[in-house]
Amino acid sequence: MRFTENEMTQAMAGAAKSVLATRKDVRKKQLDVDQVWEQMTRYERFQVLDALGDQVLPVLVALPDVEVESGTRPTFTDEQVRETVEATIASDVGRLQRAVLQRTRVALVQAALAAVPPRQDPDALIVPDHL
Repeated sequence: MRFTENEMTQAMAGAAKSVLATRKDVRKKQLDVDQVWEQMTRYERFQVLDALGDQVLPVLVALPDVEVESGTRPTFTDEQVRETVEATIASDVGRLQRAVLQRTRVALVQAALAAVPPRQDPDALIVPDHL
């Protein structure tokens, strides 16, 4: 699947925020994930995104091509996501580790896809006069 740079960035940020929401300090203090994300330094954000990049990006790129209408998000079935995740897991991984990797990557990819913004029509973009 071909995503724009903005869509990939938003997808990775969405996956990172879903991981950030599982941290103990965020859960116990019931902190807002977006505020915690903004309060993190650029390096801390980079560390989270770098760790997720190996897990999420290969799957996003390997997803099948679908037609995306303007104003909508790309949608994939759970089966398509699961099959793509299975195809990206190395073959030398044990059965139990494979099952754990599959479930976590499917959850991460679904969180990433949920964060993808609606696709904009490039012909309908209006450029402000001050640019």
